Amino acid sequence: MEILQAQNVHYIYQSKYQKVHAVKGIDFTFQSGKFYAIVGKSGCGKTTFLSLLAGLDLPTEGKIVYGGKSTGECNRDDYRREAVSIVSQSYNLFPLLTVEENVTYPMLLRGVKKNEAKEAAHVKLKEVGLDTSYYDRFPAMLSGGEQQRAAIARALVSEARIILADEPTGNLDSENSELVFSLLQELAHEDGYCIIVVTHDLTIAEKADEVLRMKDGMLID
Repeated sequence: MEILQAQNVHYIYQSKYQKVHAVKGIDFTFQSGKFYAIVGKSGCGKTTFLSLLAGLDLPTEGKIVYGGKSTGECNRDDYRREAVSIVSQSYNLFPLLTVEENVTYPMLLRGVKKNEAKEAAHVKLKEVGLDTSYYDRFPAMLSGGEQQRAAIARALVSEARIILADEPTGNLDSENSELVFSLLQELAHEDGYCIIVVTHDLTIAEKADEVLRMKDGMLID
């Protein structure tokens, strides 16, 4: 099922010395239940494209369409809360909150009752392989792979069905990278999420259902 579309998307920004055409005419339709990898050399525009999909920036030309509306037409705060969840290379866990508190926090902001938020957090933490022994640990007490799994659990408690991950294994060793990508595959194939990952790791990218290769701001064959 179609869930997100890029329609003739361009993005131009002003650097210190010149205008940069970072994304050039991308057309692509993303489906639920699939795992996508976006690959390319540094500076090819892949992270900029991910930011456009996330609603963090708006296209200079063209549209990102979700639910029949473009990101320029809808409330972008609502879009980022209801449509997409973002997982980053740096995990972005709050250092003074426990694992359980990190995962429940976005639900409490939405007005979910504390007990309900805890129950939902426990379900998602179990799904990513973090059992009850992790609930009261702080991020500094976790390995990189464990921190990334906690960050994915936090993304899963949102209402969003699209997960955007920017180099989610960039700080992980090969074993933990495999575990994280296997988890993302499972979320797509078994739970129906649309998973879109930017990565430099071509070995991992080959495990994706579709690989989008970018060069000079464009998708290439």
